[in-house]
Amino acid sequence: MQALLQVSRVIDATNRVIGQAAYWLVLVTVLISAGNALVRYGLNTSSNAWLEVQWYLFSAVFMLCAGYTLLNNEHIRIDIVNSHLEKRTRDWIDVVGHVFFLFPLCVMFLVEGWPYFWMAFVSGEMSGNAGGLIRWPVKLMIVLGFALLLLQGISELIKRVAIIRGAIQDPATAKSGSH
Repeated sequence: MQALLQVSRVIDATNRVIGQAAYWLVLVTVLISAGNALVRYGLNTSSNAWLEVQWYLFSAVFMLCAGYTLLNNEHIRIDIVNSHLEKRTRDWIDVVGHVFFLFPLCVMFLVEGWPYFWMAFVSGEMSGNAGGLIRWPVKLMIVLGFALLLLQGISELIKRVAIIRGAIQDPATAKSGSH
């Protein structure tokens, strides 16, 4: 179990670094968006490439932060139901949810997303817009995002099993000091 928990810590650290780095992409996206608006309305001109960069960065933030969101337990839950359940039941719901829902979804997106990215990469697919950008970087974000989410799901499964077995304390309760 200790070896698996070490793997979990490495996955957590990876998603933490990537998620925190992606925060900066939000600032870059906002600055590009503001610049696009200023140029469009102030100078009456526009650039499809800069509009697409803005969209690509937004996609990167969304996809690269999926695993980070799961790491921080910030994903959507039905709290009305979840809050009335015992801790052990919530842990088992997480285990079942990861194994039967999260993992298959991530694997499906990876299996379907890789060829989608690869065809765009090999063909040099370009945007249909005049002055548009190459498409493979944004399609790669789908693969990277779901790979990071799958890895974080594995980490969360390892931690849930360790918590259920009493090998570790729940990191969420350890942070808040509640039990």
